[in-house]
Amino acid sequence: MSDIESRVRRLEDRAALSDLAVRYFLASDFDDFDAIADAFAENGTFSAGGFPGATTGSGIANMIRQARTAFGTTIHTPHYVLIVFVDDDHATGLVGAHLEIATGGTTVFGAVRYEDEYVREGGRWKFASRNMRTVHLGPWDEVATSLTSDLPVRWPGAEPAPSDYAVRV
Repeated sequence: MSDIESRVRRLEDRAALSDLAVRYFLASDFDDFDAIADAFAENGTFSAGGFPGATTGSGIANMIRQARTAFGTTIHTPHYVLIVFVDDDHATGLVGAHLEIATGGTTVFGAVRYEDEYVREGGRWKFASRNMRTVHLGPWDEVATSLTSDLPVRWPGAEPAPSDYAVRV
């Protein structure tokens, strides 16, 4: 493969990985559990603070289906995708996003980062692992002070908790 061909392929891979992240968010917002399952590699994993982890596409889709029973409308808005290629068939990524979630009779808003590992499987990029890490989150009336507290994660009905990242107060 020529240098230009490898550079074009890398750009195509980068676009495919960005699309994978957006498709996952849209599938989550519209309860498309088949698309969620299909986004993960055969032995893919998902984890998030406050949620038990799951493995395999169908296991992850079922975990998200169960979590969604506590939520109304959700909006996942990606802001950036930072990708580092390990080799032609493996990459890591960091996806920054904001969430809006109807839950507990209110709307919560927050910032998260997904720490991802990707693998090319069957000619397509998929998530090998996805780890959702919370920066801050809370009901709209608490978001104004969430980043000025050492406990910026504020799910309705739960005790305030620390961020998965260091927060400078």
